[in-house]
Amino acid sequence: MRYTNLIYPLLAATSAASVLAQRPQQPLQQPNLGPAMPPTDSSPSTSAPADSDTVILSDVLGRDRSINIFAGFTRDFAYISQRFEDSALNTTILAPVNSAIMALPRKPWEDPEDYDRLGDQAYEGEKGEERAQRNMRRFVEAHVVPASPWKEGEKVKTLAGGEVWWESRDGAKIIQPGNIEVSSIASKVYNGEVWILKGVRNYA
Repeated sequence: MRYTNLIYPLLAATSAASVLAQRPQQPLQQPNLGPAMPPTDSSPSTSAPADSDTVILSDVLGRDRSINIFAGFTRDFAYISQRFEDSALNTTILAPVNSAIMALPRKPWEDPEDYDRLGDQAYEGEKGEERAQRNMRRFVEAHVVPASPWKEGEKVKTLAGGEVWWESRDGAKIIQPGNIEVSSIASKVYNGEVWILKGVRNYA
């Protein structure tokens, strides 16, 4: 199925990029290139366009190679990409590092209940693709918080519907439920922030 070959090419691309990063570089200019990924939905978009000088989430999500697996997953869903492009919709993206996704006991598009009901053929054929797509959407939505700024202790429902909040502990931000530490805040832009997580939120 189409997801099973996605993670390893992404990691290969990351390794190649790391090699290139070691070469001498010219001073980096940052022209405004617009959204990193246009909506794939053919229907008219109601998103508020960003000003030409405004940096938004879609411009920065793919910049950090440590989260490029999750960034790639988000591009499969037009409405999520459109949200990141919309300067009127503030969002906090909880992006797990690549190593956390690779360490999962099952792929993000797999659900044990599907295997219990359907066996090894759970993700074969058109209906299997639909199930995988649905599960992947749930995984991505569980890591998208429709709020920014997001205050400590403020409980917000993710796009998947589960309630989430964060608390300070020993100088670090901890996502609850799950006790997931925020490694860093990679970007703060006009319509939100990208937080890098050391772990993966429960998406079942």
